[in-house]
Amino acid sequence: MTDAPRRVALVTGAARGIGAACVHTLAGEGYAVLAVDIAAGAGHGLPGVDYPLAGREQLAAVADAHEHVEALVADVRDAAAMRAAVDRAEARWGRLDVAVAAAAVIAGGAPLWEDDSLDVQWDIDVRGVWHTAAAAVPAMLHGPEPAGCRFVALASVAGDHGLFHLTAYTMAKHAVVGLVRGLAADLAGTGVTAVAVSPGAARTRMLEATAAIYDVPVEDLTAHQLAGEPLDPAEVAAAVAFCCRPEGRVLNGSVVAADGGFRG
Repeated sequence: MTDAPRRVALVTGAARGIGAACVHTLAGEGYAVLAVDIAAGAGHGLPGVDYPLAGREQLAAVADAHEHVEALVADVRDAAAMRAAVDRAEARWGRLDVAVAAAAVIAGGAPLWEDDSLDVQWDIDVRGVWHTAAAAVPAMLHGPEPAGCRFVALASVAGDHGLFHLTAYTMAKHAVVGLVRGLAADLAGTGVTAVAVSPGAARTRMLEATAAIYDVPVEDLTAHQLAGEPLDPAEVAAAVAFCCRPEGRVLNGSVVAADGGFRG
């Protein structure tokens, strides 16, 4: 252990988009952050995912922007890898106070009976959150200040609405909401809390992929948002950061709508 910042976070899906914005925001608030991403680039081999993932150079750039951020390449589908990530954070900084599960993919474009994208989205978008929580929460419970520890999962407006030709994604994000609510109940009385944050259409590579699925301009996807335009990932990250603070305990077990006024 080389240094010990006041609070330590682990963020998955950290190489770009909302995950990267969460790293930047938390680091700006004084956290040390372990930035975790599969960083597989264009050759990811994920069936049905028709866009490149972030690469190692993007993950490195996120980490290099801050003094107390370290990059780690790991796959949230691998439970052992997530336990090793938590071990790394504790070895580096002596504690873990926050985990943000932001890693996700989107796929689809067909009705349920023609859609073969369920497995990959279930494994990353749901099991990945499960593995992150299963690794991080015990470290929080046994850490120096469990009453200030927070688990935050990125859900989606799809966690509350059915999205056309995105049934597998909708199912996965509903499951994330259920996971957080169940985890919050499991954590009752411990001081550790669990929250879901549901973004709307944010200006990310996943939004571009969604527009490609529907074959429409990105701007068309904001028609149901009162904001009238895609959200900036930093705006969503600001909501996540509040959930991560000690005073964020008031949101335990809830779903925070950071969706620009989405109306399905």
